[in-house]
Amino acid sequence: MFSKLLTPTELKGLSSTLSSWTVSSNQSVSKQFTFKDFKEAWEFMELVAKVADEHDHHPEWTNVYNRVHVNLTTHSEGGLTKKDLWLAGFMDKAEMLVRHEHED
Repeated sequence: MFSKLLTPTELKGLSSTLSSWTVSSNQSVSKQFTFKDFKEAWEFMELVAKVADEHDHHPEWTNVYNRVHVNLTTHSEGGLTKKDLWLAGFMDKAEMLVRHEHED
């Protein structure tokens, strides 16, 4: 199932699956996204918020000007699940999409 805790084998493979994310005690993954400005950071958050809400999986995040710090975990399961991996992958794609829209 999508929301079961990751197995030890799946946890070992996280460094290659989510190479730009930091794994914390096999309980969560985190990443800081840095954008050109506040508007770009907000567009990223708005895009992710819509999709996260549709999938009922909401990130822990903070925003300071052009930076968005994200921490993902599945609270109901007490650790990392495939939901977190999926959302992390989506966030990486959303980052590229937002940046591409603002290329000069």
